Amino acid sequence: MLRAASLLRGWGRRCLLQSPARPLSYEQGQSPEPRIREYFYYVDHQGQLFLDDARVKNFITCFKDKQFLVFFFKQIKRNQTGRYEEQFPYVSPCGRERNFIRCDDRPIVFTHLLQDPSSDSELLSYCGGAEKLAVQFEPEKLVMFRDNGRVYHPAPEKAGGIGLVKSALAFELSACFEYATDPDSGPPTHFRWNNKRYSLTNELVQLIGSEKGS
Repeated sequence: MLRAASLLRGWGRRCLLQSPARPLSYEQGQSPEPRIREYFYYVDHQGQLFLDDARVKNFITCFKDKQFLVFFFKQIKRNQTGRYEEQFPYVSPCGRERNFIRCDDRPIVFTHLLQDPSSDSELLSYCGGAEKLAVQFEPEKLVMFRDNGRVYHPAPEKAGGIGLVKSALAFELSACFEYATDPDSGPPTHFRWNNKRYSLTNELVQLIGSEKGS
């Protein structure tokens, strides 16, 4: 298992993060309690993982080690630690390390469709983990939000239950959506995939709506 501390050696710069409530100050690797270390990360809308205080965030500076990414994203859950919950709503614990996470949209971003080697179904892979980070593709549960044009799919429950579909993949899938009338008049109602026509459940719309109302 790769420890975040070994990957972050040399990162100790103090960061000031602006929040609506007040400026938030932290330092990578800080120790608020004996033998506890805290690190801070950011997930962009492409599913790339960065140190939150990285000044430049692109493919060169994102984490790419598959073993680390698989462990990191499998541990993600809601931040209920009592620390940084508003600014970093998710956390990936690793032993005595608290890895706090904020994101452009969702911490789970689906990037590729893969064939499931154990069946005839397909998998949605997320956040650089290939088949090690994947869920069953459920076409009927896709949802497109008209206000931002983004597409979402169910994700692991402990990571929030909703994942964003990467824009490039969403563009490929967009041709398969069907609308009751004019596409500008409402969300899609059906999805055609592999010679099947699925009625969209739109259950994620209700889930996201309940989040906003809470």
